[in-house]
Amino acid sequence: MAEDILVEQEQDMGLTIKGTPRKRKPKTKNVYFTTETEEAILRYRAAPNQAVANQIYNKEIHYAFYKLAENIIHTFKFYYTEVDNIEDLKYEVISFLLQKLHLYDQSKGKAYSYFGTIAKRYLIIYNQKNYKKMVSKMQVEEIDNADKTHETLVLEPESSEINRVSVIDEFIKYVDDNLVDLFEKEGEIKVADAIIEVFKKRENIDIFNKKALFIYIKEMTDCQSNTITKVIKKLKTIYKEVLDHHIENVDQ
Repeated sequence: MAEDILVEQEQDMGLTIKGTPRKRKPKTKNVYFTTETEEAILRYRAAPNQAVANQIYNKEIHYAFYKLAENIIHTFKFYYTEVDNIEDLKYEVISFLLQKLHLYDQSKGKAYSYFGTIAKRYLIIYNQKNYKKMVSKMQVEEIDNADKTHETLVLEPESSEINRVSVIDEFIKYVDDNLVDLFEKEGEIKVADAIIEVFKKRENIDIFNKKALFIYIKEMTDCQSNTITKVIKKLKTIYKEVLDHHIENVDQ
């Protein structure tokens, strides 16, 4: 009986009857874009005719492009769309990737990274364009209530006598001069610096949608979303302090 109990305990601990570690089957991942996909893309490019190329695409590439589009759309929440549903948007992305298939050069990197970057850039522009269209069609009251879509990184001045440009310029200078003191971690410094650079070049950058701006910063810094959110929250607090200072001076 005692021996049976010992065997049960060993099995519960992941051990064999002999006391050696029990071999577990490796967890399988649902990988959709593999080295075989990349090889299929190369064969697609080298196909002797369109019929062969279509066969390779339908059998070995289409599903990878479909899942790539699906994951990017939902991961980055690219939901501003002209089409009736997200499924249609996936096929718009796939169609765009298909147009770029002949441009892939293996010497410049993995196919997954290449087509993933293309898909993200396409969706950032697409998302941004459709958001602008949506806002242009909205009534003033609707725009005022669209907090989640038109919110900016900084708060709007509460006084009509405040020069918003001068407030932002002072905010930029303060953060620029005190970057290392305001943020301790390397990733946070990198994100804050990238955001300040966007503010400096704000007249030359066509970013209207907060989501698109967030993704733009994420790609610039390669930092996690929670780091970007933390830095933005702190920068908004600093901006509010600069704004309050200006309002006090105006009121005096």
